Amino acid sequence: MHAASTVHLIEHPLVQHKLTLMRQSHVSSSSFRALLNEISMLMAYEVLRDMPMDSVAIQTPLEATQGRVIDGKKLVLVSILRAGTGILDGMLSVVPSARVGHIGLYRDPHTLEAIEYYLKMPQDMQSRDVVIVDPMLATGNSAAAAIDRIKDMQPKRIKFVCLLACPEGVAHLSSQHPDVPIYTAAVDRQLDEHGYIRPGLGDAGDRIFGTK
Repeated sequence: MHAASTVHLIEHPLVQHKLTLMRQSHVSSSSFRALLNEISMLMAYEVLRDMPMDSVAIQTPLEATQGRVIDGKKLVLVSILRAGTGILDGMLSVVPSARVGHIGLYRDPHTLEAIEYYLKMPQDMQSRDVVIVDPMLATGNSAAAAIDRIKDMQPKRIKFVCLLACPEGVAHLSSQHPDVPIYTAAVDRQLDEHGYIRPGLGDAGDRIFGTK
C-alpha cells in the first residue's frame, strides 16, 4: 500500500478571490482567460517555492556581490492540451526561461479514458524538474496518463498543478502516482456521471476558448 499523493491546497486570498470570479457562469471568455493567467502566476509562487538555485557574481551600482538565481532551463512546464495552455501562459510569464512540453490527450466520451494524440517534449529530461498543468483534475485519467508518459523520460521529479480537483480525481491520481504531489486551488464536492466536477466551473477548455 503506497502513501497517497500530498495535496497542497493553495488557499491564498488572492487565489480564492479569482477562483470565485472564474466560477461564475456570466464571466466572458476574455475575462476567464485573464483571471486564469493571473491565478496561474499566483499559484506558480507556491508551486515553485523549492526550485533549486545557483549563486552568481553580479555588480551592483556600489560593489561586486553574490546573488541567487533560479536555473529556469532545468524546469519544464508541460501543458495537457488543450486547456492546460491557460495555466502554462501564466506560469511562463513568471518563469520565461522554462522549457515547455505539450501532451495532447482527449477523453473518450464513453469510457472517459484518456487517449493520446500528441507529444512533444524538450530533450535531456533526466536533469529536469517537471510541472504538469491542466485546469481540472476530474476523473484523473488524463493526468495519470500524462504522468505515465513523462515518467518514461525519467525526469528528476514531477508535480501536478490544477485549478480545481475533486475527491475522485485526487484518489485516482494518488493510487496511480503516489509520489507526485498535487497543487490545487480547491477540492470540490464530487464528480458527476458525465465526468464534470461539481460545483466546478463548467468545461475549462470551452470557457478559455469560447467553444461549446
